[in-house]
Amino acid sequence: MSQQPASAPVPERLPLDEHAAASALAYAADQRAKVDVLASVLEDIAANGYPAPDTGVLWETARDAHLARLADEQPRVA
Repeated sequence: MSQQPASAPVPERLPLDEHAAASALAYAADQRAKVDVLASVLEDIAANGYPAPDTGVLWETARDAHLARLADEQPRVA
């Protein structure tokens, strides 16, 4: 929650160009999709409990797969 009182003036906003707005919307959609996946995992754990340890993936295997995916991605410029 904001610490500002409700009667504080709203700061002026500068509009974004089309490309910047599209990029912001795409990033927001990507982040929302990631949060939705996390929420569904947590809901599954709440409903069904934790998975059995012997059915999981070793963290080294998950790490190596993730690093391989990162290595295959195209370089990005901030």
